[in-house]
Amino acid sequence: MNIVITGASRGIGYELVKLLSADSKNTIIAISRNGKKLAALSSECSVLNPSSKVIPIICDLSNSTEVLTLSSKIKEQIPTVNILINNAGAIINKAFSEITSSDLEYVYKVNIFSVFQLIQAVMTLMDKEQRAHIVNISSMGGFQGSAKFAGLSAYSSSKAALACVTECLAEEFKDSNISFNCLALGATQTEMLNEAFPGYKAPLSAFEMASFIADFALNAPKFMNGKIIPVSLSTP
Repeated sequence: MNIVITGASRGIGYELVKLLSADSKNTIIAISRNGKKLAALSSECSVLNPSSKVIPIICDLSNSTEVLTLSSKIKEQIPTVNILINNAGAIINKAFSEITSSDLEYVYKVNIFSVFQLIQAVMTLMDKEQRAHIVNISSMGGFQGSAKFAGLSAYSSSKAALACVTECLAEEFKDSNISFNCLALGATQTEMLNEAFPGYKAPLSAFEMASFIADFALNAPKFMNGKIIPVSLSTP
């Protein structure tokens, strides 16, 4: 399978690339703005599986111009895409009264705008005869009815928008061979969580959550489309 994963240089994305590249039949396009970490990831995958195929692509998802070039870069490497995992995320923990327009724009560019652009680009590479899967990684912070953390109004609202976009696209393309699903993740021990909440200990590791996502990405399109699924041991 040809699989595209954003936010691949750390946390859940890093573990996803390692897990999915363990199968030599998979070719992974690993996207991040951090070239050094992508290179380290590619090397680690080669050690774990000498036959692994991991192709790093450097892109800052907060830069719309760079996101627009992703389509051609992906096409240069693989002819089709079977799975897209929109895993990259930006978070700002700041009181509502202190959030600037720049803060809001940054979070939404990464969490929503780049997802729109990337899905539009990747859909043109999805085989019309073979089932494809687009997995959007949201958060329990954006899951309707869940408890909310103060300071995360920008992040949580962007993740709620991502869930809604998933439902919209599932309906709009229900007659296609593309499934759209969204996972609303609970607290997971990642660098991003540590940055937003220093000292907080999450119940799940990045590897554990990545294991669930990898299995879901591979098998869920047989059973579901347009679903927003909470994946959490707590609320949020």
